[in-house]
Amino acid sequence: MTKSEFDRSDTIDSIAAAQPVGGNTPDSTPVEGTAIGAEPTARVSGGYIFWLMLANFGASIAMMVPLAYGLALRITELAPGHEEVLGYVTGTAQLIFLVLSPMIGIWSDRTRSRFGRRTPFLFLGAALGIVGAVIIGFAPNLLLVGAGWVVAMTGWSTAGAAIQTLQADKLPEGQRGKVSALTGLMTQVAPVLGIGIAYAVSYSTFLVFFVPAVIGVVLLVLLPTFKKEGSSKDLVVDSSVTLKKVIAGYGFNARKYPDFAWNWVGRMVFFIGLYFNTTFGTFFYAQRLDLPVREVAGVVATVGMLGVVAAAGGALLGGFLSDKLKRRRLFVLAAAFIFIGGALAEAFAWSLPQLIVGAVLMQLAIAVFATVDQAIVYAIIPDRAESGRYMAVVAFAQKIPSAIAPLIAPLIITIGAVGAEKNYTLLYLIGAVFALIGGLIIMFKVKGVR
Repeated sequence: MTKSEFDRSDTIDSIAAAQPVGGNTPDSTPVEGTAIGAEPTARVSGGYIFWLMLANFGASIAMMVPLAYGLALRITELAPGHEEVLGYVTGTAQLIFLVLSPMIGIWSDRTRSRFGRRTPFLFLGAALGIVGAVIIGFAPNLLLVGAGWVVAMTGWSTAGAAIQTLQADKLPEGQRGKVSALTGLMTQVAPVLGIGIAYAVSYSTFLVFFVPAVIGVVLLVLLPTFKKEGSSKDLVVDSSVTLKKVIAGYGFNARKYPDFAWNWVGRMVFFIGLYFNTTFGTFFYAQRLDLPVREVAGVVATVGMLGVVAAAGGALLGGFLSDKLKRRRLFVLAAAFIFIGGALAEAFAWSLPQLIVGAVLMQLAIAVFATVDQAIVYAIIPDRAESGRYMAVVAFAQKIPSAIAPLIAPLIITIGAVGAEKNYTLLYLIGAVFALIGGLIIMFKVKGVR
């Protein structure tokens, strides 16, 4: 993590008043020259939350169906027996977006348009996403599959980042846990329903990628259609973008913002454990249940539906209860322990009931962690005038694991492997250790949030 920071004044925080100007509703970005960077105080409406949830569902279903099923199926078609390629394809795409995301965040912060700062990136992300899906669907070789996933993942990740930054821009403290829970619930539900859709059209590999992408595009576009962000044309840009500032945008001053730094580290470590235990899900189920990869979609959908119930409960309980109790860190630690239970159950599972128990526990843990830690992030952003950049830096804590874990995992599953059976037991146990360490870091080192 680069320890650098923009040289800019914090006085903008004191300029922005609680009352918006220009007759804006709480759902609109301040316009008419309003300074940006103040802590949001106005509650967002129920209607805005509803469309925000649908947009998050759309981005999630378009992103997760390929990760959970589609890419494994495509790779099996083009290179049977080489499941390690999945890790290389997904890891490479994550590394590329890792480089791009701070620049996209800085660009978003400084975008001045009648559509606002974040909305243009919803449209851009949706366009890239569906183009990438088409490329993968028709790709005749692994190289084009990889290139298509770089385009698609960049698109869906850009759209998803815009949604999260909108939440950082708009949500007051009293709504952060609740809204994070509801949007996080959509993230949990989307891949399960998406796998069901993919299974229904599995006779056509192209449709496995195209149908979720179309759903994603439609739901992303609905948010700015029904709840306009508001013009940002008259917002004042406090400084010009220089090469030095772009480079600085890849990091932050860890000494100046220790809570942000420790949460970043804990989040990254937790997600390393998560991605160790989810990257090879399709191949893992195929091995443990002795099924062909093409037939695993039905099993994944069935297991996932049960996991969604747990995830729904975890997201809502963690989000709403952490708002009510005004305590966040304890829920993060609890999520880490629940994750360990799920990882242990999965590591030693050789039957469907055991796999279900492990999957349900892990879904519960992931939902609680993602919901509550997201609320923590919104509370400790160092500079709200640069929320797009800082949310991109926060995304590093997830994108770095999603890039490196798939590259390391293929090595781990070969340790002590017997014949064609990979050592998924070791992979899941290592994932559990990382999750615990991540939870402990956030619990004992983040001091500014209870």
